[in-house]
Amino acid sequence: MKIFVTGSSGFIGYHLSRKLLNKGHKVRGFDSMNNYYDIKLKKDRLKILKNFKNFTFDKGRLENKKKLDKIINKFKPAVIIHLAAQAGVRYSIKQPQVYLNSNIIGTFNIIESSKKIKVDHLIIGSSSSVYGANKNFPFKEIHKTDHQVSFYAATKKSTESLAHSYSSLWKLPITMLRFFTVYGP
Repeated sequence: MKIFVTGSSGFIGYHLSRKLLNKGHKVRGFDSMNNYYDIKLKKDRLKILKNFKNFTFDKGRLENKKKLDKIINKFKPAVIIHLAAQAGVRYSIKQPQVYLNSNIIGTFNIIESSKKIKVDHLIIGSSSSVYGANKNFPFKEIHKTDHQVSFYAATKKSTESLAHSYSSLWKLPITMLRFFTVYGP
């Protein structure tokens, strides 16, 4: 199966890509390789992935719709797993435009490309930050997520809303994953 993974050099994306490759899938990775955290980690992960004959990689930004569409249209994945995003609550206070571009515009571009090629399934990484001021613990998927307390969370909630509308309007199969703190393989 052909699988397109955004954020393939990030922590989750790398481990997922490696697992998919080990299972024999053809994986095309996409990552901006930005310096939000140690770029050497990303380069080292990418180097490992490039050792697999069924792995290809493109460096780029999610906001570059033309480039993204060209890559996805050529690869024609059955599944797109969108894990790339600008992460971090504190940094979103200093650089909200970066989050708007990467998380909202970038995710919109992925959803739109998925619709155009009629993927079998689109999986999108979200965040537990969307629960915001919710006081119900433990959090459950059915809890309201109407009061984000950071710009980062607001961008992730926005992408959930975009995905829900696309899924409803165009019967696009989408699954959202709300990650909590992720560590270890």
